[in-house]
Amino acid sequence: MVPILQKIDIAVESLLRQYPESPINIVGHSAGGWISRIYMGDQPYNIHGEKKDVVWFKKHHIHSLITLGTPHRSGEYWTKKNLNFVNDNYPGAFYPNINYICIAGKLIYGELNFSKWLSYNSYKLTCGKGSSWGDGITPIESAHLLGANNIVLEGVGHSPSNKNPWYGSPQIAKQWLEYL
Repeated sequence: MVPILQKIDIAVESLLRQYPESPINIVGHSAGGWISRIYMGDQPYNIHGEKKDVVWFKKHHIHSLITLGTPHRSGEYWTKKNLNFVNDNYPGAFYPNINYICIAGKLIYGELNFSKWLSYNSYKLTCGKGSSWGDGITPIESAHLLGANNIVLEGVGHSPSNKNPWYGSPQIAKQWLEYL
């Protein structure tokens, strides 16, 4: 996570140099949403044996965090340690001065059949229930945070596709850009 957090910091620091009086809005897709919650925080992040504790402490510069199909809670073993850190230290819409907007797509209901097998298994790994609605990867219930402005967008998939719009499609982005 640290290399990703460093890249976020480079972008934010560049914006702060260009616009020192303007608050920053962060948009995070998928894991980018919960990684941004680490970035805003004030607790040392050193869960993978980094050589030193890392604290980004950028909450004072952030106006809004928009998350798009972010699994804020998950039972997946490869994300559990990081998500436990995030949710133990920054539960829900943690900082009252930050506007949290959590967007979930509602495109596929997970079922145990060939065409919906991937969604079913992804939802089951993430929230424990394969028979759920979501964007094909992230179930709605995992994409929302307590205390946030939680929004469900009908017909929106997790990733770019030739068949369905996703969070970054122009007609979909118009719906969440208004929150910036």
